[in-house]
Amino acid sequence: MKAVAEEVRLLDHLQEVVSTARAHGLRIFFVLHNRWKPGDYVSFDFPSPYQLGSARAEAFAEASWGGTFHDDFQPQPGDVVAREHWGSSGFANTDLDLQLRQHGIRRVILIGLVANTCIEATGRFGMELGYHVTPVKDAKAAFSQGGCTPPMPSTGLPTATPSSGPRSCSRSFPPN
Repeated sequence: MKAVAEEVRLLDHLQEVVSTARAHGLRIFFVLHNRWKPGDYVSFDFPSPYQLGSARAEAFAEASWGGTFHDDFQPQPGDVVAREHWGSSGFANTDLDLQLRQHGIRRVILIGLVANTCIEATGRFGMELGYHVTPVKDAKAAFSQGGCTPPMPSTGLPTATPSSGPRSCSRSFPPN
């Protein structure tokens, strides 16, 4: 995944989106995947193939690339760090929905990892909960280039490109 992230210049695009959001006074919410540790999923009655694959690959292992906050993306005062998720959605079995509602958030911009699982599932789940969801197509990466295709093509969700400037994100970046 790191190679794909570097190839698509993920960090550059993430920095652009996060700095634009901060410049507009928007609150940043971090939704981390469970940081793998030995023994994770071993006692699960019904681990998903995704969970088993993550365990084999030690994806997002504690203190590894993807398993810790990048130096450029340390949570700042006022940011919210939701509970880690164990599957694909950042909403399922976390406090993300509670945190967003308690902070009056109705519009969500999705960036990060993993494009074709976590980003897509979080977007779909968020839509079901009534959020206005905008995935940013250039600010995500996956385990392969194929996983970086635009998420949720059948949903009609607008996508934004950070390099096209804040105006393209105006549907998601208004300082309400």
